[in-house]
Amino acid sequence: MTLLDLFGGDRVFFTVAAGIFGLLIGSFLNVVIFRLPIILQRQWQAQARELIVEGGCSFNGEYRDNYPSDFGLVMPRSACPHCGYAIPGWLNIPLLSWLFLRGKCKQCKDPISVRYPIIEAMTGAAFAFAAAEFGPDGLLFGAMLFTALLIAMAGIDWDTKLLPDQLTYPLLWLGLLFNMSGGFVPLNDAVIGAVAGYLSLWSVYWAFKLLTGKEGMGYGDFKLFAALGAWLGWQQLPIIIILAAVAGLVIGGSMVLFSRNNDRQIPFGPYLAIAGWCSLYFGADWMSAYLRASGL
Repeated sequence: MTLLDLFGGDRVFFTVAAGIFGLLIGSFLNVVIFRLPIILQRQWQAQARELIVEGGCSFNGEYRDNYPSDFGLVMPRSACPHCGYAIPGWLNIPLLSWLFLRGKCKQCKDPISVRYPIIEAMTGAAFAFAAAEFGPDGLLFGAMLFTALLIAMAGIDWDTKLLPDQLTYPLLWLGLLFNMSGGFVPLNDAVIGAVAGYLSLWSVYWAFKLLTGKEGMGYGDFKLFAALGAWLGWQQLPIIIILAAVAGLVIGGSMVLFSRNNDRQIPFGPYLAIAGWCSLYFGADWMSAYLRASGL
C-alpha cells in the first residue's frame, strides 16, 4: 500500500490533506520564530556568565524577560503576549481562530499580528504545492522539511538579523542526506554546492570588509547559502543569488523608500530563502531557458 492509497488514490484529496498538514506545521513555525531567539538569548547569557565567573571576574549583567523558566518550543502553552491569556485549543486552530477572533485577543482585545495567519497560509500553500509536484514520493517529505526550515529561518532573520546554527546546520546535513542517492541532485553536485555556496559569500564578505571596513552580511548567510547548494546543487547557486539580490532590491528598496527609518538594516536571509524555494521547483527550467537564450 502506498501513501496515496490511504487517500483512496485521489491526488486532489492528497494535495488538500498536505495543505492542511502545512497549516498545522505553520502554526508551530510561528512558535519557533517567536521563541527560539529568546531561548538562544538565555543560553548565550548563561554561557557568558560561566565564562566570566570562571575567569575570576564578577558578573553584574543579566538577561531578563517576562517568560517562565521552563520556556521552550513546546511548553508552556501559547498565550497572548500582552495580557498572558492562555490560549485554549479551540482558539488555536490555524487561520480559522484568527479570523474568528478578528485578529484580536479574546481576553484583552489587543491586536494579534497578521503575520501569524500569513505564515500558516504560506506553509499550507507550499506543502500543497509540494504534494502536487512530487506526489506520494519520498522527495515530498524532503521538500516539506526544506520549506519548513526556510520559513522558520526567514522569519527569525527578519525579526532578529539572526540565522541560528540550530536551523542552518540541520538544513545543510539534510540536503546532503536526501541527495545521497541522487534525490534532488547527484551527491557530487550537492557536496560541491555546499562548499561553493559557503566560500562564495564568504569571499564576498571579506572583499567588502577589506574595501569598506564594514560587514555587509553575517556568517549565517554563508551557511544558509551552503545549505541551499547542498539541496539544489552548485548549478543553481547563480540563479539563487541573482533572484535573492533582485528580491532584496525590490522589497528592501521599497521598505527603505517608504519607511521613516532609513537606517534599518535589511537581512539577506529571507531573500535567500525565497530564491532557494523557487529554485527547488523552477530553477532547472530557468537555467535551461537562460542557456537557450544565451546560445550556450
